[in-house]
Amino acid sequence: MPDPFDLVIIGGGPAGYVGAIRAAQLGLRTAVVERDKLGGICTHWGCIPTKAMLHTAEWLERLKDAQGLGLDIGPVRVNMARLHEHKAAVVERLHKGIQYLMRKHKIDVFAGTARFRTPTRIGVAANDGSDTELEAKHALIATGSAPRSIPGVTIDNRRILDSTGALSLTEIPRSVIILGSGAVGVEFASLFSALGTQVTLVELLPTVLPLEDQEIGKGLERIFTRKGMKVYTGTAASAATPRGERVAIAMKRGDEPLEAEADYVLVAVGRAPLVDGLGLEDAGIAVERGAVKVDAEFRTSMPQVYSVGDVNGGAFRLAHVASDEAIHAVETIAGHAHPPLNYQAVPRPTFSIPQVATMGLSEEQARKDGFDVKVGRFPFSASSKAAIEGERDGFVKVVSDARTGEILGIHMLGPSVTELLAEGVAVKYLEGTVVEIGGAVHSHPTLSEAVKEAALDALGRVIHI
Repeated sequence: MPDPFDLVIIGGGPAGYVGAIRAAQLGLRTAVVERDKLGGICTHWGCIPTKAMLHTAEWLERLKDAQGLGLDIGPVRVNMARLHEHKAAVVERLHKGIQYLMRKHKIDVFAGTARFRTPTRIGVAANDGSDTELEAKHALIATGSAPRSIPGVTIDNRRILDSTGALSLTEIPRSVIILGSGAVGVEFASLFSALGTQVTLVELLPTVLPLEDQEIGKGLERIFTRKGMKVYTGTAASAATPRGERVAIAMKRGDEPLEAEADYVLVAVGRAPLVDGLGLEDAGIAVERGAVKVDAEFRTSMPQVYSVGDVNGGAFRLAHVASDEAIHAVETIAGHAHPPLNYQAVPRPTFSIPQVATMGLSEEQARKDGFDVKVGRFPFSASSKAAIEGERDGFVKVVSDARTGEILGIHMLGPSVTELLAEGVAVKYLEGTVVEIGGAVHSHPTLSEAVKEAALDALGRVIHI
């Protein structure tokens, strides 16, 4: 058995490898156990490959109106083989970067599957067939989550796909039904629609992106419908039936039975924490509703063991949140003081076409929480830069406290808003208000002026509408 580690991290995704780097910076002897590839789902089968393909899809969407931008070009065709090569090259470059960072910080990496034997002893079934045991003063669980399905729909990654299966398709499908319209669902809807696939989007709740501000969901649904997608909200899918090379989905909207058929079905109804096989019960680590139970400092029921990210089943199942939670946990282990994470200043990006970016409370949540709400809006149809780029769909919405000007939430739908939101996050983190955003000078012509104008609208001083 190797010498004891100060910290053993189970899982090498965004939480695991970031936490390991911070631990090494703080002088902790650190090991990471990863059963597949460093970078985890996000780098290899989730965030990165999806966004690489969506980047191409965005270009494809823009080039459809190339003539309107003054470009005379021939028909633009998608080369799926080259698109997959581009995706693979991006993933491999980032994977090698993470491997380099492990070497740079002298972090021991064990390729295998970890299982607790006690809170401080972790068995590793190595991928090469050998077994070892690691002793650790502390452990950090960062195993993430996996796609889940619904009763009556079994993912086989032949005709009924999860996100990994969808990313592996080598030909553009003629049609696809997507179950679930959260971030994953609307991103794949955007990708397939841009590639020329007929998309049907099915959502149980009343709006697409149902966890976001209602105006965002309704606005995105209008744009999707205009692009030719079929969107069924308030609709429950109950069964998937293969029919040769197609799949039929039985649905119900209210009392009305419905059916849709397509080449493929993509299940995007959410993810479940990965806790199976970890030996949590053997180590006395409590699980609640299928997720690891933690306190505000990410300690589990065993004080030597911490847990962060999706495996905790929190509301923010985002790679960047998991990374910051890991830093927070590691600094706690090392005895470093730090401020608590401010989840109201967490950016929630969705890389649909057009993009969505949100932070904090929706208007509905703010009113429910008893705030005297003042809303400011600014449409991209009134933005000079959006007109230049030919991207005039969407808006910026700022939800504020009418008395203090406190920013309660920011909700954006439109071009490059996943980048624009950083301004609102910084101001919220620094406890600024709509007065600071509205008073700050913004470059002209830029898309960021829409953020300033929305803040000014909340103050009753909007200029360009």
